[in-house]
Amino acid sequence: MAKNLFIAPTALHCGLTSVCLGLHRALDRVGVRVGFFKPFSQPDSNGRLYSPGSEDASVTFISAQSELVPPTPIDLKRAQKLLNQGKADFLMEDVVAQYQKVASAVDVVIIEGLVPDRSEAYIARLNVEVARNLGAEVILVSAPQDAAPEALDEQLDFSARLFAAPSDPDVIGVILNKVGEPERPEFSPRINAELSQQVPDYANQCKVFSSQRFRLLGMIPWQPELLSPRVFDIARELDCPVLHQGQLATRRVRKVTVCAQSIRNMAHTLLPGTLVVTPGDRDDIILATAVAALNGVPLAGLLLTGSLSPDERVLTLCGKALETGLPILATDANTFEIAQKLAGLAPSIPVDDPERVEQAMEAVATNLDTEWLQQHLSLQRQRRLSPPAFRYQLSERARAASKRIVLPEGNEPRTVQAAILCHQRQLAHCVLIGDRQEIAAVAQTQGFALPDDLEVIDPDSVRERYIQSMVELRRHKGLAPDMAEAMLEDNVVLGTMMVAMDEADGLVSGAVHTTANTVRPALQLIKTHDDARVVSSVFFMLLPEQVLVYGDCAINPDPDAESLADIAIQSAESAQAFGVEPRVAMISYSTGESGSGDDVDKVREATRIAQQRRPDLLIDGPLQYDAAAIASVAKSKAPDSPVAGKATVFVFPDLNTGNTTYKAVQRSANVVSIGPMLQGLRKPVNDLSRGALVDDIVFTIALTAVQAKQVADAGR
Repeated sequence: MAKNLFIAPTALHCGLTSVCLGLHRALDRVGVRVGFFKPFSQPDSNGRLYSPGSEDASVTFISAQSELVPPTPIDLKRAQKLLNQGKADFLMEDVVAQYQKVASAVDVVIIEGLVPDRSEAYIARLNVEVARNLGAEVILVSAPQDAAPEALDEQLDFSARLFAAPSDPDVIGVILNKVGEPERPEFSPRINAELSQQVPDYANQCKVFSSQRFRLLGMIPWQPELLSPRVFDIARELDCPVLHQGQLATRRVRKVTVCAQSIRNMAHTLLPGTLVVTPGDRDDIILATAVAALNGVPLAGLLLTGSLSPDERVLTLCGKALETGLPILATDANTFEIAQKLAGLAPSIPVDDPERVEQAMEAVATNLDTEWLQQHLSLQRQRRLSPPAFRYQLSERARAASKRIVLPEGNEPRTVQAAILCHQRQLAHCVLIGDRQEIAAVAQTQGFALPDDLEVIDPDSVRERYIQSMVELRRHKGLAPDMAEAMLEDNVVLGTMMVAMDEADGLVSGAVHTTANTVRPALQLIKTHDDARVVSSVFFMLLPEQVLVYGDCAINPDPDAESLADIAIQSAESAQAFGVEPRVAMISYSTGESGSGDDVDKVREATRIAQQRRPDLLIDGPLQYDAAAIASVAKSKAPDSPVAGKATVFVFPDLNTGNTTYKAVQRSANVVSIGPMLQGLRKPVNDLSRGALVDDIVFTIALTAVQAKQVADAGR
């Protein structure tokens, strides 16, 4: 039977939905099967997630981003009508019936309450009735800003007393959200506000916590970056015509500058993420903004006010700047009116902005006491690895590994950002190859500061000392010193030599280089470890319900039976290293003994070899994909297989099959894939897609660090 947690806000603007979704993420990533239920749909209010359409925001987002399909919430007006007619029991029966659709297949159900509203006095009691009828324990959510501990004590005590009748549910804990949120100055956009410097020590100074009346389950700090809307959102909310599209849908507004001064007095405001607001006839400011964009500063955009359009000759002069992706909006309103509207923008996160919602969920999830909740609810960790659990465990293992990862594409903007983020999160000791001043300038144009203790190696200062070592490694191929010196001009080769000479634990490249540029030096200089016949690859496929491993989808065109068996064993070991319990399916067009032919015979022989070499692993084949993945198909096609219907590692017979399948699943099911991760090398080297996002690079660095720990533990 599912345990229930009712999440009740103490006031308006607590960020209730963000907390509910973050709590869902926190439990999900530690393997708990968690459901989500929102009994009533409430009109949008400032401070809550909203949907541009008519569907409830919470349900829309959960449905879009997970395997869950929560029932449609009951309209609040309908609930009020039933209450006015004295049909409260009928209403609660409906709520319980909807709840049962969620609870049957999960361990915990998170129930999102209603936001209190002075004009709707029945709402607080409705929260109590729902919590009581569903047998839920209550978690209060409060946004204290800079409230004194005494004031917060009073607020929490009052809210808890609503649930204080003998038959009412218990309040077990409190989540403080947006801690340190500043008061908004008059006419100042919220996104310009800075964190309050003095935040009370609520944990020790509030009596409700120090007396252990309530458990403080988390303090989520106010983070101004979570208020950063896309320029698209600004255009939509203010109904601004778009003069130039640019990167309207991806650029974020982190600061607003209203410009009426001369250029020398406003140039310092042209920073990454700044939305420049100026009258449309200020050609000088428009040109200054264009110059900043050409200098690599990723401004959010330009908003022209007052029904004034710039001269076409000015826009033509700005042509190259517009090619950098700079969006331009226009409005009939004057500058003062626009400043007021920007100051009044709701901090709500649209459900069509999954990146920002993901950030909000992570901000909540990483600050919650999930361990205490698990113990309180007497939950055992499930043998299940969801995508959030995979990412969380990957980060934790990378931190524990503490490995030195070299990044030869040291001045590539995404790589620089990823290195800084890994450094901040302590995922790895990153080493950038390049000129420090140049890398610092790249970081600055992206809105980052290069940390003083982030290691940068100037290739010109170290290249010479690797020449002789490289000659020794390639002597059997007749490599001469002058040839080695020429090859070391390539920073990927230089970085690979650092790994080969045990000066780094792994390498990540490929943001601007081809796979061959990354893999070839590794094969030549690092080489395969003693237990590997071939170098192969795997992708981690982050399906909504679990993580699967696909191999080999990137390296070997047509492996023989011995090599295919080796790929199966390598893939199982990789799965195990990253927390996926390996159940290996050797994929073919035929299941068991039902088919014949060279291709299926190869898979059959590879299965036999792999089972013989590693009897401790669950390996079976040949299996068709549906027999390996779907329990109902497995019952009819392979009823005696220990793998069929529950495979976690899929080994494909050739590159054509593997690459096609992984791309079909990735694109058709909108699945995130991490990889390819190379396996079989003496030390890890991993390739990136040239279209990789910053987060892709961060996770690949973390993967490489964990691989390096695995190699070290194996003593290879």
